[in-house]
Amino acid sequence: MDKTSIMLSRRTFIKNASFAGGGLLLSFNWLASCKLTPEESAALPKEWFKLNGFIKIGDNGLVTIMSPNPEGGQNVKTSMPMIVADELDVDWQSVIVEQAPLDTESFSFQFLGGSQAIRRGWNGLRIAGATARHMLKTAAANEWQVPVDEVTTAAGMLYHESTGKSVGYGDMASAAAQQPVPEKVQLKDLSEFNIIGTSQKNVDALKIVTGKPLFGSDTKVEGMLTAMIIHPPAFGQKLKSFDATVAKSMPGITDVFSLKVLNDDYVRQHFDTCTFLEVIAIVGNSTWEVMQAKKAVQAEWEPFDTYIEDRMTFGGSSFSSTVPSGLENTADHEAILKQMVDQNGTIERKDGNPERAFREAVKVIERTYSAPFLPHNCMEPMNFFANVTSDSAELKGPLQKPELTEHAISERLGIPIEKIDIQMTRLGGGYGRRSYAHWLIEAALISQKMQSPVKLIYSREDDMTGGIYRPMYQATFRAGLDADNHLIAFHVKAGGIPESPLYANRFPAGAVDNYLAESWSSNSNISIGSFRAPRSNFMASAEQSFLDEVAEAAGKDPIAFRLELLDRAKNNPVGENNDYDADRYAGVLKLVRERSGWNDSDTNRKRGVAAYFCHNSYAAQVLELEVEEDMPVVQKVTCAIDCGIVINPDAGTNLVEGGIVDGIGNALFGKLTFKDGVPQKNNFDRYRMIRMTEAPKEIDVHFVQNDIDPTGLGEPMFPPIFAALANALYKATGTRKYHQPFL
Repeated sequence: MDKTSIMLSRRTFIKNASFAGGGLLLSFNWLASCKLTPEESAALPKEWFKLNGFIKIGDNGLVTIMSPNPEGGQNVKTSMPMIVADELDVDWQSVIVEQAPLDTESFSFQFLGGSQAIRRGWNGLRIAGATARHMLKTAAANEWQVPVDEVTTAAGMLYHESTGKSVGYGDMASAAAQQPVPEKVQLKDLSEFNIIGTSQKNVDALKIVTGKPLFGSDTKVEGMLTAMIIHPPAFGQKLKSFDATVAKSMPGITDVFSLKVLNDDYVRQHFDTCTFLEVIAIVGNSTWEVMQAKKAVQAEWEPFDTYIEDRMTFGGSSFSSTVPSGLENTADHEAILKQMVDQNGTIERKDGNPERAFREAVKVIERTYSAPFLPHNCMEPMNFFANVTSDSAELKGPLQKPELTEHAISERLGIPIEKIDIQMTRLGGGYGRRSYAHWLIEAALISQKMQSPVKLIYSREDDMTGGIYRPMYQATFRAGLDADNHLIAFHVKAGGIPESPLYANRFPAGAVDNYLAESWSSNSNISIGSFRAPRSNFMASAEQSFLDEVAEAAGKDPIAFRLELLDRAKNNPVGENNDYDADRYAGVLKLVRERSGWNDSDTNRKRGVAAYFCHNSYAAQVLELEVEEDMPVVQKVTCAIDCGIVINPDAGTNLVEGGIVDGIGNALFGKLTFKDGVPQKNNFDRYRMIRMTEAPKEIDVHFVQNDIDPTGLGEPMFPPIFAALANALYKATGTRKYHQPFL
């Protein structure tokens, strides 16, 4: 297939780049500058040549690399271009990074979630860089009349050793863009990497700390209106009527109206969760004016009836769920959890004869763990810019899964997908909350009605009380030990409102002869969705807390006990569907044991350990604390991670540190309750978040060094910290923690 040469003048390039990700001067890594001097500006290329969807090379050798996936703090905007740049064999200091728009023809899986960006992009990013390098080599070989295999590259230069010829990428970019795209390319050997595995600064760092526009909230367009919404105050309610007479007469207000987010006959896709299907929109000239008018709207709400919601999964299969009527209460939810302790669930896996093994066990330990609903509380509340005309839509804002949003927005607006342009801004926090794009649809519908560009802004109260939450969970564990303190039976029954957190084939499945896993769920009209490391964030807490207690009952060291089980899973596994690699799992435990000094002789240290596998990677943590005035003071967390090849070690360390602090905060304080369907906390004056002084005094991160392709990092370090904290608290206080939050 031939690739057409695309030439962009400096003026055209600046114009095209100005809307994407905040402008052309997004990230000059070589200057780390927010404003170019006249000399630096003169250094910009006069023409750019596009070699593929990822790469543009300027006539002076500067390289623009597109970062395809949304950036939410996980640093993919730096790490993904690093992969391309390494295979391209360019000097990283000559790279400009630009946030790509949604472009399903050029890119695949433009997605933030599941720790998938680097894992799924690894081969494609490498191929993009290697393909461009091959095209440059071919162009040079043709000009020099030498075999292409004799042309070598290094730091943005092309060389032919025997003739002594050399040329920069910029001088060969025009000819390279005319070359056919090769069907196959040779990727670098891992030992040849020059950029991958080195620590590079975040390309947005200076703009972040100096407050330059990067986020959706920063969007400003001439003639833009501001909008806010009012949603029902309680889950289980819908809009009955409203009176906006006073609000419409207030200064700066252009209109107040209701809108339906999704049509009644729309079959929702996987991430089309929408809490309230009809909301009131207030539109005006400024945020302050709209906020004041919002208070003046008189709305009446009424209960909705039970209904069936049809959905489609990732794989294209359909399913239905029941959304019950009624105003729910936390007390009722807790009663359901209590009732389910003694009821059977649906058997998801059964090995051996667990019933008989429990009857024959010398010791049986049974414990129940629970966790409440949690809001995401992104620091930047939901927002989106929309400019919808009669036949097109221009959208810009923070969104985790734009590729999975096109269908819903196209159907609702009645505009073909190819006429919809979604631009991605940096996310001011995501954690799963921005996977669900109802606010994008709201912004687009408001713009369509107003026939004007609009920026929709949620208040903190709108966001915290409007869903979409981490579900309420419970898990009951039983373990049976024989006379020699060997684990001979294991039973887990896990469920939640409204979904179960169970992973039936995870550790210690495969390490116990007699194993039983059951699940259950109870419907609710409180909408839920992905929360950092979905389901794993609870199951790791419960499972790893329980394993510590079983180890104590068996008289064994907690790490040695886990390694004993993993040795069984490696050498003589039970069943064939175990979804973890026992060697890699044991590897992080051994590494954290070594680096934390676990085996030292000081028995007074209050330490807890936990390890977990999720999102294709392995994490183990040792947390050490002291209790001062009834409050835990975390002294140190040692963390070992096996996520395959680490692209940017400093960035990876930062990501792990953030996940650990986030997990400790949720474990200690996170909780959202409901009374008659109304969330009982709506802002940070009532919802307790971790404070800077409560973060660990030291976090020591270690990556397992191997040649495994990257397997994901954004989420795997998050789940085990809950249990490491709980186990350390037990050492310090003598009291086990069974229910979140711990304080």
